Amino acid sequence: MGQLSESHALGGGLKSRHVTMLSIAGVIGASLFVGSSVAIAEAGPAVLLAYLFAGLLVVMIMRMLAEMAVATPDTGSFSTYADKAIGPWAGYTIGWLYWWFWVLVIPLEANIAAIILNSWISGIPVWLFSLVITLALTGSNLLSVKNYGEFEFWLALCKVIAILAFIALGAAAISGFYPYAEVSGISRLWAHGGFMPNGFGAVLSAMLITMFSFMGAEIVTIAAAESDTPDKHIVRATNSVIWRISIFYLCSIFVVVALIPWNMPGLKSAGSYRSVLELLHIPHAKFIMDCVILLSVTSCLNSALYTASRMLYSLSRRGDAPAVMGKTNRSKTPWGGGFYSLPARRF
Repeated sequence: MGQLSESHALGGGLKSRHVTMLSIAGVIGASLFVGSSVAIAEAGPAVLLAYLFAGLLVVMIMRMLAEMAVATPDTGSFSTYADKAIGPWAGYTIGWLYWWFWVLVIPLEANIAAIILNSWISGIPVWLFSLVITLALTGSNLLSVKNYGEFEFWLALCKVIAILAFIALGAAAISGFYPYAEVSGISRLWAHGGFMPNGFGAVLSAMLITMFSFMGAEIVTIAAAESDTPDKHIVRATNSVIWRISIFYLCSIFVVVALIPWNMPGLKSAGSYRSVLELLHIPHAKFIMDCVILLSVTSCLNSALYTASRMLYSLSRRGDAPAVMGKTNRSKTPWGGGFYSLPARRF
């Protein structure tokens, strides 16, 4: 990417615990809590294979990306590596497409969060909630990269605790040690048309849904470039991808398909995790899941704002975007990339 001038270089500030939680947050999104029900309805219990195949693909890609990121830590990540290895056209295309993806995610996640908040406080319109959330997170990101890391750390920690608690409850129910619901065993894995009721083609179709759940795993290679020892952080995060996918996806989805029928009416609309909580007679299951989803979409929105600004910054420093988008403020955060990513979401 060339030597950056001191006035335009990023300042860093991410600590080890920030990068560790960023790597976890990257693979735990709202699509796990909501979109998994669609994948389950598509493939049945065999959705476990869809998550397994998609997870293996993510592991292989992350290993390859990590090798490049350790050798040359860069905020542009794979866009910069494509620029160097394939040609400027590849870096340009990948960088802009990746930036545009996250720009589209910003209003989507903000709207979901706003709808949840509006259901609690109906007097405030959805658009106002969406605007306030987006501006607040943008301001936090522009102040310091440490703010992003700290905010994401606590959001990720809450998501991890929620999933581990869900798995613990599910394991107790499957084992027959949960006293508040008459459900146990794993017979539902084959009781409703078999383990693969809709055939292997449905598993492949479900993979299209499950792959979206893993979007964000690569963010750690972008964020690690703003830490003190990016090579160590990237290696640690990449090596832990396997157990993160195993615990957060395979174990939690196994609990779902073991406890509720895959063809249960209303599964898509209610969501898989909420359906399990209601089956276990957990009070206020909808409110609990709304809180978890709100945390997840806020985390995703926070990451989307961060990632879009960094990719636009990288494109600008390589001459593939206007120079103003590569400017940084006193905190060494790219205000140009962050500012111009906001109006783009309206088009």
